[in-house]
Formats: sequence, C-alpha cells, structure tokens
Amino acid sequence: MILEKLHTKHEDTVQYFLADGTSLNERIGTEILIQYTGNIVCRKCSKSTNKSFGEGFCYTCFLSAPEASPCILHPELCEAHLGKGRDLAYEEKNHNQPHYVYLAATDQVKVGVTRVTQMPTRWIDQGAREAIILAETPNRYLAGVIEVALKEMYSDKTNWQNMLRDIQGQSIDLVEEKWGLLDQLPEDIGQYFTEDETLYSFNYPVLAYPEKVASLTLDKEPRVNGRLTGIRGQYLYIDHYLVLNIRRHTGYEVEWK
Repeated sequence: MILEKLHTKHEDTVQYFLADGTSLNERIGTEILIQYTGNIVCRKCSKSTNKSFGEGFCYTCFLSAPEASPCILHPELCEAHLGKGRDLAYEEKNHNQPHYVYLAATDQVKVGVTRVTQMPTRWIDQGAREAIILAETPNRYLAGVIEVALKEMYSDKTNWQNMLRDIQGQSIDLVEEKWGLLDQLPEDIGQYFTEDETLYSFNYPVLAYPEKVASLTLDKEPRVNGRLTGIRGQYLYIDHYLVLNIRRHTGYEVEWK
C-alpha cells in the first residue's frame, strides 16, 4: 500500500478511511501493524525517490508541480487571478476559485485559508474542535491577503502536541472572535466579510487523550506495532501516547495489517 492522507467523513464522530476504503474507526481498540518497505513513490510522477519533499513529492516535482507551489503554504503569493502559475489549468481550477478565510479552534484560535470545496475536510485534517467562516473571496490571493492582515492577532499554525493532547483554551468563542474582527479588516478587503454565524464542531474517535505524546516517523521506526487508540487530524494514536502523522508519510510504501 502507498500511503496518502486519510479520507474523512464528517458525522457525529469523524469517520476515517484508508485510500482503499477500509474503515479505520472499526479498528480502534485493536492491534495494527504498519511495516515500511523502504520505498517512497512520488505522488505526482509515481517514480521512486530516496526522500520525500513537501508531503509526497520527489525533488523535481517539488520544484515544478502546481500542487507544491509556494502559494499552497502562502496564499498571498498566488497569481492565479493574474493568469500565472506553474500550471494554468490547475491554477484556474483550484486557486482562481472561491476561497474561505476561517477561524478554527485547535489548541488556540488560528486563522486559515481553504478552497470552498475543501470544507469541512480542511478543518478535520487540522484536528480542529470548532471552526467558523470569516470571509469568502473570489480567489486564493485575496483570501491570503486577509490571512496576512490577521496574523498579528492569530497564528496560522497549530501546536500539534497541544492539539493531540486536547489542550485548548476553555474561553474560546469563535462567534465572538469573528465579530470582533469586523472593524479590524482594511476597508478594501472587509467587503468579503460574511455574516454567517454557523459554527462547525468536530468529535474525533479517540479513546482517551494522553497527558503527553511522542512522534513516530517511519524513517526511524519502520515497524509500528501496537493498539490503535484514536485518530485526530491526520494522526494515529498508537498505545495512547505514540502518534504517527499519516499525511507526513504520503508516498511511503507500507504493509498494513
């Protein structure tokens, strides 16, 4: 099996699936074995590579594939609205499309950007407890501009350790946070603010949250064997406190039992 990010479905409890459709929720509480073969396959060109770059690319594709372009991490750098990019068809289909700027509660309030068609998947992948839409823009660039304007007040990163330990400020009120930002946005981008107060909540299949977590990587631990005790974001909990980021290992060939 070649690993790729876990597929998800938003229900009362988030449902997780492998690429072949296998339900992982049904495996929680049971022993699993993940054996890394030592082979990595580029998610773009499917060639073998000695090292993975940017979540699953060989070095050549990391430098050239539109899926790995700088504006993936930095939306404010996107030029799709100008008819520019590594692949114009890809840019038009994925970046010159409506995007949301959102607030999410992970371990703290963070700001982020996602294509409209990627919600609520984006929030689940981050392990967010709650999320709310702040603004809707016609393209990725404008969403990135708003995100940058808010970075002085909010982080755009998640403390993965706190998230996996379920440490979160108890006073977080995303609706209140959202409305408090209305007057903070510059006039030229404030027009994209949305009055939608829908609050999205997520419950993850975790038997019990650990007091501490330790990260596993298949490069150092090619054989992962233990009891699957939960899933949050793209992380598997093994024996409660060991965590394996599946998305980080995109392209890794494994035997999964």
